[in-house]
Amino acid sequence: MFTTAMFALGLFLLLLLLVEVGRRLGIRQVKADPEHRGIGPIEGALFALLGLLIAFTFSGAENRFQARRQLIVQEANAIGTAYLRVDLLPPQEQPRMRENFRQYLDSRLAVYQRLQEPTASHAARARAEALQAEIWGQAVRCAQTASTTLPGMLLLPALNDMIDITTTRAVALQTHPPKIVYGILFGLTLLSALMAGHAMAASRARSWLHILCYAGIMVLALVVIVDFEYPRMGLIRIDAVDQVLVDLRAGMK
Repeated sequence: MFTTAMFALGLFLLLLLLVEVGRRLGIRQVKADPEHRGIGPIEGALFALLGLLIAFTFSGAENRFQARRQLIVQEANAIGTAYLRVDLLPPQEQPRMRENFRQYLDSRLAVYQRLQEPTASHAARARAEALQAEIWGQAVRCAQTASTTLPGMLLLPALNDMIDITTTRAVALQTHPPKIVYGILFGLTLLSALMAGHAMAASRARSWLHILCYAGIMVLALVVIVDFEYPRMGLIRIDAVDQVLVDLRAGMK
């Protein structure tokens, strides 16, 4: 399975290779034209654009990461509120409803905890949707037969919020910048490595300190961006926030 470490190592080696290619092309050009000193304005514009794009994608990815964390908390609150309002149902209806809630929360946890197993995640999502329909149907039937309007007025809106948040989380999971943005970002990163190597051609010896620092910093920046965008696959994880749902499930007696 493709991992963050593999991505980082591959990108790091590719940047080193491009720096070396750029340096050799620069040496060849210097030999052909000893007065050549590079084209500073173009190189400056390239690196400025790269820095701007990194800042833009980093900020956006971090904002989406925080938004996804908040949605987990919101879902926990919505499920917890609806679960408490099950007390409004007739006593004979409550055990079945509470068991459905427990199974529903187990399925919702599985949807995201098993994202790297698409078949299992999709099965958990389908199970959660089926339980949503069953919980809603039971609540509607109870509201229609209740002697007062209180159960329907309080329970149904809470269930509606619990169901709506699943769509919000699903959309947030799929919300990323257009692929062309990443294409430009990685393209500029590779091009900058080539240009950096070309600029080093004037020096007789390689400056390994500068080369390694450059490649390492660029890889680190891109890995952090990718991890923010896909927080259940890399080193930056959102799994810890799932604990609020786990705690809620533990409290469903």
